[in-house]
Order: sequence, then structure tokens, then C-alpha cells
Amino acid sequence: MMALQERPFAASRPSDPLEGCVLQKIAEQAALQPQETAVFAGSRSLTRDALAKWSNRLAWQLRAGGVGTDVPVGLCLPRSLELVIGALGIMKAGGAYVPMDPGYPPDRLALMLEDTAAPVLVSTPDLARRLPCGAWTVMSVEAPPPDECCAEAPPIAVNGSDLAYIIYTSGSTGKPKGVEITHRGLASLVSWHVEAFAVTASDKASHVAGLGFDAAVWEMWPYLAAGASLHLCDDTTRTSAELLRDWLLAQGITIGFVPTPLTERLLRSEWPETTALRVLLTGGDTLRHYPPPGLPFVLVNNYGPTECTVVATSGIVRYEDGGGEMPSIGRPIANTQVYVLDGDRLPVRPGTVGEIYVGGDGVARGYHKRPELTAQMFVDDPFVPGSRLYRTGDLGRIRADGQIDFGGRIDEQIKIRGYRIEPNEIVMALNAHPDIHDSLIVTRDDAAVGSSLIAYLVLDPAATLTRSALRTFLRGALPEYMLPASFIRIETFPLTPNGKIDRAALPAPDETNTLTDDAPALPHTSIEGRVAEILSSLLRLKNIGRDDNFFLLGGHSLLGAQLIARLRTAFDVEIALQQLFEAPTVSGLAAEIGRLTGAHHSRRGAAHIPCDPPPQTEPLVSRGNVIELPPT
Repeated sequence: MMALQERPFAASRPSDPLEGCVLQKIAEQAALQPQETAVFAGSRSLTRDALAKWSNRLAWQLRAGGVGTDVPVGLCLPRSLELVIGALGIMKAGGAYVPMDPGYPPDRLALMLEDTAAPVLVSTPDLARRLPCGAWTVMSVEAPPPDECCAEAPPIAVNGSDLAYIIYTSGSTGKPKGVEITHRGLASLVSWHVEAFAVTASDKASHVAGLGFDAAVWEMWPYLAAGASLHLCDDTTRTSAELLRDWLLAQGITIGFVPTPLTERLLRSEWPETTALRVLLTGGDTLRHYPPPGLPFVLVNNYGPTECTVVATSGIVRYEDGGGEMPSIGRPIANTQVYVLDGDRLPVRPGTVGEIYVGGDGVARGYHKRPELTAQMFVDDPFVPGSRLYRTGDLGRIRADGQIDFGGRIDEQIKIRGYRIEPNEIVMALNAHPDIHDSLIVTRDDAAVGSSLIAYLVLDPAATLTRSALRTFLRGALPEYMLPASFIRIETFPLTPNGKIDRAALPAPDETNTLTDDAPALPHTSIEGRVAEILSSLLRLKNIGRDDNFFLLGGHSLLGAQLIARLRTAFDVEIALQQLFEAPTVSGLAAEIGRLTGAHHSRRGAAHIPCDPPPQTEPLVSRGNVIELPPT
């Protein structure tokens, strides 16, 4: 098993990646080993010589169609030999390819073409017919006849500032924005990757990422540049942990990337003691688990915004490093600087949370046709005059050893009753339970109850967890305000086409997926029954028993004030908040009410204790359930 190189916090050995740009390196490999297979796609394959000549022919056609330096060209093809040929041919023509996943809605694909003003779309006639009519010309990638194969690519001088590709990422306004990545950024990524992971011509690399995900860029160019073979995974296999594991083994893949949520499932899979796979790269989402002991390959966690050419930090994740913290995102890669800054863009102390800023060769040129947004997000580097930093909007902190911890998004911080909460802290506490494979925290806002935390759990199939038992477990690690109000059982987290967790697709809580407690003990007295009804109305739960605890059901001090007010109206008694803390169960509260009403009776006669519940304006659901999950 290889020993991957560890890098310091700031990469200390810069290089000039444009000594040989990606196009030049791929051409050199074709000349060195023309008959070696470059790309496998199921039963089809492509030699390096065929890849070179086929892409050369396309490049000449594109040049005839007006494509040159910095001209965007749409690339809408399924994962196939043609996809690789199309991307390479576009760059050989001097253009910037625009990856367009055919699975995206037609309106989104059309928006990309219109926003880039691409004069050409490289696609198939069938796919092109899905799009509205536009000013672009559709060009198919077809196998050329032997006498039309081109030995040479069009002459093109690639500069570091020229565009290699434009990739679209979701925007906060709902309109996707194009990120402009230069040849210098791409060459820097490839140069670091080949060196860091010792990629050689004997390696077999996988290609599984969603075609609109920038990781798909990373999966392609380092291996073609190093002379390794690229193996394209089919769409059915790449979304199943079991099928993907079997495919990786059967193909003899030696190094590959798998998006984080799917990697988490692969880590729970059974692996043979030895395998050709030596390095598994992951990224795109928060890695929550350490690898199990005995894993026959190295797991490497990676972090990087689309605006920084895929990867900004990278680091090995070892089993023995597991503890109270989530895996780090490693250290900056070569030719990259990462800073954690405060609101004034000053460095924070090690161990202190701040915003992550990224500088170096990988930083994008900006957003396509969005100068104001570019100026807002790409700022002057106060530490390297003449350079720029990308402000990621991500939170992080630097450990004493220089590794960086990812802390989530600034806009994903949760504020509950005045407390700022990092969801990952709750996730770590939940995942420490032996019956929980993975977890996710979202918030629910309710006008009556306020904000509350909802936990989605991937449980061991044999688990018999109850809501109260899980909250009791969490009390050993978390304060009361960080305890989720509800726990929703889910088989697997839904994923976006890019392999990230799709929060919008999380199932709504209902009686079938919400953890509850065992059948509650029924109230013994009319007072207990009335208190249970009040708690049901306040907490939006039903089947509350005499031994149920107000705080274990999701109550807190602010709701406690509402509970006290309702008890005052119902029983004409004054219960202090301290008494609620001392007797939080239905039976305990009823006993306290009985004591107080008995004292009232001795002074004023019988107290009025209404038996009928007040009319309810909202329906109740089963205990532990929630009324509504807001869009995320």
C-alpha cells in the first residue's frame, strides 16, 4: 500500500504546472503508447491514438464553426467514449467546454447555452431535440472514416489565463451561475494529483461522478495526462454501493473517486483482504465517519469549491485518527493557499472557527457574465499582493497540526432559542450510537412551538431505538438545547444527480418513520388526564402517558412558560418554572397541582378543574411526529 505524501498547511514547494499543459501531456502519451487503451466504456474502448485522431477531427470541425480561444461550447452527452472525445476536442480547438448533464431539465440546459452564448452544442440529434430552438449549431461526435482521421490537432497556443471549461453551479437566487476555470487551474490540479497519488500508466481509474459535478472533470484529465486508463461506470452501477463495490473490484480499479454519501455506504461494505484498489478519493459533502480497521485501501478526504478547480485541500483519513472529531479535510494542495479569517478578513487563532478563503493557481477567473458577483466573491489577497482569494462561505478551523476542520456553511448555522448550533456537532454525537449508521440534522419552524431540531437517521436494520432512549443517550454529550425534538428513520439519504445529499427530497415525517416510545402508561386521575391533554396540544403530540417527561418530549424553557400559563388557566394554580424542572412528568405535575388545589380548597372551597379539553385548532399526530417540515 502506498504512503501518500502529507503536505504542510501552506504548500511549500510550488511548481510551474504549465511547463506542460494538459493537452500537451495527453498528446505525449498518445505518441508514447498509441495502441494502449485510454478509455473503457462497457464493451467499448478507445486507444490513445484513436482518441487523439478522433478529437483532432472534432477540433478542426469546431474551428471551422467559429470556435477559438475562450469560446464556450456546450457538451451534452451521456457518460461515454464520445463524452471524452468531445471534451478533448473542444479544448484542442481552443474553446472552453461546458459540461451539461443530459439528465438535467431541458430548461436548465437551454439556460446554460443561452447564458454562455455558445455557438456550438456537441451532442446527439436525439438529445438536442429535447432543447428549445436556439442560435447554436448542433455538432455530433461521430467516428470518422479512416481517410478523414487527422494526424495533427489545430495549432493553438494555450495560455494559463485561457478558459479550459465553464461549469454551472446552483445560485442562491435559483438561477445557476457559470464558473470560469482556466488552463492554469486545470494544469495545477493535474500536476498535483499525478504527483500526490503517484499515478502511472499502469493505473486504472474510475469515472463515476455526476456529469454536471466538477469532480467529473477531476476524474478525467489527470489519468489521460499520466497515461493511465479511464473506466466509465454505467449510471445504474454508480448509484448503488454494492454494485459499485463489485464493479470497482471486477474492473481492477486502482484509484477512484466516489462522492461522500456513497463512500459512507462503501465503508460499511465488506471488502476482500486484498484488492487492486489502493486509493479511494472522496469529497463533495461532509465526511462523518472514519474508515473501519483493515480497509484494504487508503481513504483520502478532499474539499474544494467549484470556484477553485475542484480540490483545495486533501488528506488521508485513518482509522486510528477517529475520536470525538469528524475527519478533517486535510491540508492545502500544491500551489494553493487556504486561510481561515474573521469578519475583518484577519486570521483567527488556531482552533477558532472562521470563514475559509482559498487562493492560488486553482482560483477561477470568475463567474461568467456576472462582474458584480465576481467582485463580491473573488477578493484581493491581503497576504499575497496582486493575487486574489475566493471567499467560500464555508466555516472551518485550523488544528494545531495544520489540518483543517470543515464546519459547514455560514448560512447553515442553526439558531435555537438564542443559541448558535453547528449541526455537525449533533451529527457526531448521534453517530457515536452503535445502532446509528448515519444522521442528518434539519430545522423545523413552527409559529406556536418555535424552531426545533429534526434528526434523520440511517439505523441498523435490527435497531429498536425509542425516542426517549435516544435523547437520554445524547444527554451524555449535548446540552438540552441541542437535543432533537424528533427522530425520523430513513433507509438511505436521497441524493442529487451529483451525489450530494438532497435535503429537499427528505421524506416528510409521519407515523411510519418517526421514532416513538413504548406504549405509555395511561393517566390514573382526571388531573393527570387533563395535564396530558394540555401537553398534547402544546407539543403537537398524542398518546402522552403519565410517566412521560415534558423535556424528553421536546419541551424547553420557553415552551415551559407556555405550559405554566395553560396550567394556570386550567387549574387556577401558579406553578413556578423551578417546579416544572423538579417534576416534569405528567404524574409529577398532576401531584403538584393536586397539592396546590388542595391548599386552595382549604382556603377558598373546591377548585374548578375542567375535564373537557379546549377545542383544538390543529390536528394532533402520533407521539414524536411533527406537523410540517419546511423546505430546506
